Order: sequence, then structure tokens, then C-alpha cells
Amino acid sequence: MTLPEGVQYRDFGGEMALSTQGSAVYGEPVIDGWRQWNPHRSKLGAMFEKGVDTGIAGDDTVLYLGAANGTTVSHVADFAGPVYAIEFSPRPAKDLVDVAETRSNVFPLLKDARKPDTYSHIVEANLDTIIQDVATRGQAQVANENRKFLKNNGQLILAVKARSEDVTGDPETVFASVKRELEEEYEILSTQRLEPYHSDHLAVIATPK
Repeated sequence: MTLPEGVQYRDFGGEMALSTQGSAVYGEPVIDGWRQWNPHRSKLGAMFEKGVDTGIAGDDTVLYLGAANGTTVSHVADFAGPVYAIEFSPRPAKDLVDVAETRSNVFPLLKDARKPDTYSHIVEANLDTIIQDVATRGQAQVANENRKFLKNNGQLILAVKARSEDVTGDPETVFASVKRELEEEYEILSTQRLEPYHSDHLAVIATPK
């Protein structure tokens, strides 16, 4: 697995850790301009730690669904191109706006990822990458409906949260159901559980059919 340009393992007090170059956002250590990327607070960071080949590259144009407070968005913005960050809840969206004030390539949008038509007039088409971390039922449907923003050889980087789909269901059964629905629009390239960083989460890397 090759890390994207702009993402490196650096020494933080004797510990080698993922990092990107930029100003601190959530109290993370910064050494020589490199800020530590905490995989316990970032599904994408956990994917890198687990060796997942996400396909994301430096300068990619990105649609981030479920941006929350902007923790992972801030790291992505450190190495990627424009990042359209969708968040539905007003409280974390305020923090996301603060991230955008320090990173001119972040475009925060207070929108519902389940309703892509409400931001289709803002988000550009033919994006390189969709990153999705939406804690809701119907995660595959969200990915399928946002597929229209992705170029034909782009990639979907999806973190499936089993407990958001079915709080009592067996995670493997939930993951299988989500993958079947995703295959209506995508070819699944790889999957990987995200323990020990995130319980009952599955990373899915896919490309449009």
C-alpha cells in the first residue's frame, strides 16, 4: 500500500505515526509542520494504518459525505485538491466552518447526504473521490445516489458502520447486505474491517460500474 503524496509516517516523540502538513485542528501534536493523524478519530486514517489501498492521490477532487467536525476533512485537505464537505448537523458544521477558515480548499455545506440534489448545483461533476462516513441507515443508498458526482474511473472510499444500519444485527450480515446494494452502482475492489481502531466498521473501496 502506497500512501498518497503528502501523507507520511513521521517521528512524534519516538512513535512513528501518520501525518500531514498543516495547522492543528483537534489538539493533535505538530512537529516541524507535520501534524499527527489519529486513526482512532478518523476512519480514513484507520484505513491507511490497516494497509488499505484507497486509491486516493494528492490533488484529488473530493466529495466528503459526513464531514462532522472536520477532523478527517482537515487531513484530506492538507494533501488533496478541492474538498466539498457535506454535514447535516448544525453543531459539528460550526467546527467544520472553522476548519474551512484555515484551509481554503475546503467548502463546507450544511446539507443532507441523502439528498444530493440539494447540493448538485454547487458540487462539481467528475470528481476523483467520494469519501463517505455517514452514520445512518441506508449507507449504500447514500453512496449510490451520490455516484453521479464521481468520474467513471474514480473511487468510493466508504466506511460502513454496522450499528447505524442495524443496532442489533450481526455486523457481517449487515456488511453483506450493504455490499449487495452497493453493487447496483459500483464494482467493489476491496474490503477491510477497521478493528482495533473502530469497532463494527468495514472499509469498502469501490469504483463506478
